[in-house]
Amino acid sequence: MNIPEMLSLILLGYLLRRAIKSERFFYILRRLVNEILFALFVFGNVASKDLSYLLKIKIVFLYVFLVIGISLFASFLYSKLFVKDRKWRGALMVLSSYPNTAALGFPIASLFLDDITPVILYSTTNSLIILPIVTFIAAHYSTGGASVKESFKKALRFPPTLANLLALTLVIAGIRLPDWFLNPIKTVGWTNIPLLLVYFGSRISLGKFSVRKLIEVATFRSLIPFAFVYATLHGYPREIFYAILVEASMPPAIAANAILAQYELKAEEAISVTFVWTLIVIAFFSILAWRW
Repeated sequence: MNIPEMLSLILLGYLLRRAIKSERFFYILRRLVNEILFALFVFGNVASKDLSYLLKIKIVFLYVFLVIGISLFASFLYSKLFVKDRKWRGALMVLSSYPNTAALGFPIASLFLDDITPVILYSTTNSLIILPIVTFIAAHYSTGGASVKESFKKALRFPPTLANLLALTLVIAGIRLPDWFLNPIKTVGWTNIPLLLVYFGSRISLGKFSVRKLIEVATFRSLIPFAFVYATLHGYPREIFYAILVEASMPPAIAANAILAQYELKAEEAISVTFVWTLIVIAFFSILAWRW
């Protein structure tokens, strides 16, 4: 999926929201995307890998951990010191640590690279790690003062998290499911991406847009990771440098906003900020690719 196609789907969702007055339609769409197709997408993609695949990733694998750790720790420390709204604390941490590595990362990386295999490795590795983390954060901050145990239970009730953990267990145990079983799951699961973009577009509203929240999300999700990767990987082979630079700097994932909606965690503010920052990131990397 290229950038114009992605923006067209977001626009379609925006127009549908204004044409269809029934909120029930979008409630069903959210449940379908969030709890069924997202779970199939995660399970199909993770379960199709093997342990040797994970061990071959090397520096790409390392940088997934480093970028997640830096973004998560920095946003946690900032929100602890400067954010009074508990729900926005949780939302900021989710948005800061969950990048849009596939739907947006792939087409942007292709502006710099002919072979985006390292990009796919980064995105796949990121999806293995980040979903349980952000689901736990969302579950914890959506319930004021909930214990870690209760937050963990609530996170496990989210179907994509269970699908991710089940698939990881199979991979680590060396159990390879047959293609005749996995391929239909992957095919159906991939419909999650266009429908997720449509749902995202249907939620766009700049009524609760906040410049301060945009700066916060931009700083922890993109600016700090961009600076870190540029400083530490500049001079590495082009395919490694640009793959990690692009993926690490992407705006929040559309799925991150869907998770926030699932847990009633400042979803409207998050979607408006994500939409604006996504447009800025697209413009920035388009100019960067044109000049470099």
